[in-house]
Amino acid sequence: MQDKKIELLQKQLKKLDAKDFNLNAWKNSSILILERIFGKDSPKIKKIDEIHYDLSSWSMRDTLGTSGLDACKRTGKEILEVCIMELETLGLPEQEEKDVTANIIDFNVILQALENKLTISQFKELKQILEKEEDKMKKIHDFLMEIGTEVSVHILANIISNQEVARKIQSI
Repeated sequence: MQDKKIELLQKQLKKLDAKDFNLNAWKNSSILILERIFGKDSPKIKKIDEIHYDLSSWSMRDTLGTSGLDACKRTGKEILEVCIMELETLGLPEQEEKDVTANIIDFNVILQALENKLTISQFKELKQILEKEEDKMKKIHDFLMEIGTEVSVHILANIISNQEVARKIQSI
């Protein structure tokens, strides 16, 4: 099984040299393969996702005199080569059974969304509602209606557009 996964990564390496190379397509397929091998929360996926081709005039050539696309390909190649070395040296990563924490959203994402859109007094009011034990759902609903649908929608949009949250929604 390990050999098959290494073979997949080597095929991705070869795609970097294709004449009709498409960075976004290559990144998407690489991410899917890495998720299957190393898990959805692997830092390797984040590194591939961070590769981008900047079209601004200052970045059209790097210090080596190569194009930005060549730099992207070099970075992608290095990441995949490290993945292959890891598999060859350490073997397949241990896959835990459905990790419960894999589906938990970092609380700071929600907290930042609330802090960015609520006033201090609104935030304090929300905390008071949450401290009470009776009828929280109705009181939170009323609170959200009181602050307005536009603010409520902005809070929800901030949460959903967070990269971690968006990736988890896409993986469902």
